[in-house]
Amino acid sequence: MGDKATLFETGRFVQPSEPGEAGEVAEEAVEEVRQRLAAEAGDVEAMSVLGAMLLRRGDLDGAEPHLRAATAAGDRAAANNLGVLLHQRGYADDAAGWWRIAAVAGSAAAAHALGRHHRERGDEPAAEYWLRQSAEQGHALGAYALADLLEHRGDTGAEDWMRAAAERGHREAAYRLARALDRKAACQGEDGGDNGVELLAQAEQFYRQAAARGHRRAALHLGAILERRGELKEAGRWYLTSAKDGEARAACALGFLLRDAGDTESAAVWWLRAAQDGDGNAANALGALHAERGETQTAERWYRAAMDAGDDNGAYNLGLLCAEQGRTAQAEQWYRRAAYAGHREAANALAILLLQGGDTTGAEPWFSKAAEAGSVDAAFNLGILHAGRSEDDVALRWYERAAAAGHTEAALQVGMARLRDGDERAAERHLRCAAGGGSAEAAYRLATVLDARRPPAPAHELGESVHEKTECEEWYERAASQGHRRAQVRVGMMAAARGDVVDAARWYREAAEAGSRNGAFNLGLLLAREGSEPEAAVWWTRAADAGHGRAALRLALVYARRGELAEGQRWADRAVKLGPAEVSERAARLRDALREELSA
Repeated sequence: MGDKATLFETGRFVQPSEPGEAGEVAEEAVEEVRQRLAAEAGDVEAMSVLGAMLLRRGDLDGAEPHLRAATAAGDRAAANNLGVLLHQRGYADDAAGWWRIAAVAGSAAAAHALGRHHRERGDEPAAEYWLRQSAEQGHALGAYALADLLEHRGDTGAEDWMRAAAERGHREAAYRLARALDRKAACQGEDGGDNGVELLAQAEQFYRQAAARGHRRAALHLGAILERRGELKEAGRWYLTSAKDGEARAACALGFLLRDAGDTESAAVWWLRAAQDGDGNAANALGALHAERGETQTAERWYRAAMDAGDDNGAYNLGLLCAEQGRTAQAEQWYRRAAYAGHREAANALAILLLQGGDTTGAEPWFSKAAEAGSVDAAFNLGILHAGRSEDDVALRWYERAAAAGHTEAALQVGMARLRDGDERAAERHLRCAAGGGSAEAAYRLATVLDARRPPAPAHELGESVHEKTECEEWYERAASQGHRRAQVRVGMMAAARGDVVDAARWYREAAEAGSRNGAFNLGLLLAREGSEPEAAVWWTRAADAGHGRAALRLALVYARRGELAEGQRWADRAVKLGPAEVSERAARLRDALREELSA
């Protein structure tokens, strides 16, 4: 007989490629032989099973006689499978005839197939009838097909059948139901309350069901839900599952997740994979990554790839890249392309570019287009544009629109306008928004509003004075810590008032070094009271040179006391010119006295 190796070489035995495969093949062969023997003995069920086995294998010629024999004997499963066989041969009408026989006999699978047949031919009433028969018998495919038909017609019953199909394990039904629930939750938004939360929870459940069965888009959306909730590790796992199955959007999302975790190199790998599959967002991300590294040519190539993929951000980013390089004409070209496609930030950037070039007339329509499309920056810029023309009412309307969308500087402008109008409450509301958004000027102005309302400090007759920090002081300090010079001076004054000379000097010095003449003057006063008049004179000189009349008067007095009458007269003369009125009056008297002394 020969040894085992020789027998394998002859090809009479096939070596299995996976463990267990040979056993499965052998079992199937044994089962086929058993069914064939039973069929030859006249067993109808064996004829039906054997025909189904051969049909699954693709042996249509071998399957047909067995299926016809079983069908003739009244086997409905055989009638359904005979319909399938004929449909595969291209005899759709003959197939429908056998499906009808099987469906009438109670075959849910045949009713589903018959319903699909009628829908393909445009006979929706007949399609609905047979699909409903199938669905009501618990057939998952029938329930899904019925839901799809009803959804196409806008029938409210579609969701119930989609849910039924999903609960019976239909993967696509679970995904589509999850998408519908997700959209409902999004439409309800934050005002949806518990109902919106419940809808999102149901959506997540069905996304999970579909994703667990290998639905790559369900895995993508499940990852997005988990990412929004902050469960980044699990989100990353689902993104990875979806990306490995070929979902470009999941690969892109995984890239952003990795970038945020600090793994830029791995992020670039997934962005590259997604971009090569036509994802414009990933191409933009790659462009931005290379732009950050100074690789502008590579960045431009990826931005162009994003644009070719239909992503308008590609043209906008090309505009930004050109603008950074000083290529204004090219920047305008790309901004225009993106703006004409409806990119609102590109429209705003184009308007700014035109405005910088002196084309106010050309800029305004683009600002308007961007603002109407929802660009908060464009609305603010329109406010600036109209304010520059002294069209204060129009400017205020745009500032209010931008402020309502959370624009900090716009809220400051509205607050200042309300202060000018005398509407202190409205002003306070907007100033609080702007100050909370980080505006130092808004914090300072809010502090001044609150400061004006403060009652006089109570007198403490016994013991030390008690000082509790007020809200206005907190806002002054916030503005001061952000470098606001007037706030720094005010904080210094409050510190001096409570006897904290060190803190007062620190704030005065910060303001003075930043160019505040009041800070320099007050620091000089503080130093003079502490006995450091020479150093005080240095700061008063700085303040006087910046136009501070009182500082000039102080210097005139210092030099007069030192006997440097000419220098004192010079500073007194300067104080007369700088004012204010009371300072000018005192300085004039001092100047005249010094002049008389010098001429004596």
